[in-house]
Amino acid sequence: MSNNSGIVQIPSHHSVDETVQKLKDILQAKGVTLFAVVDHSGEAARAGMKMPNTKLLIFGSPKAGTPVMLATPSIAIDLPLKILVAEDDRGKVSVSYNSAQYLQERHAVPAELMTNLAVIEMLANAAAA
Repeated sequence: MSNNSGIVQIPSHHSVDETVQKLKDILQAKGVTLFAVVDHSGEAARAGMKMPNTKLLIFGSPKAGTPVMLATPSIAIDLPLKILVAEDDRGKVSVSYNSAQYLQERHAVPAELMTNLAVIEMLANAAAA
């Protein structure tokens, strides 16, 4: 984690697009809904600016997320879950996400619902590997 922000960043062994595709495939195989892919670098290019390849995937499962939101409504600001796949100025690709522990502490999520959030670590690691 960096600077107590709750953000976990791990290196990816693939390009941004390959990492994004791996994550999409994993989500589909697990029956998790991919709500959106935000292409930050693509939008920057359309605005006449240049930035390294950067994409945000927004995904979740109403079956897993709804019980968490019912128990702690404020977590709706952090759900659905998100994974950022980005290339830095040296060409290194990383996968970043809010840690489940950070989300638990931020919103006082009951321990029995943490498995609904903890899946993000497995997804990020699988996509980066």
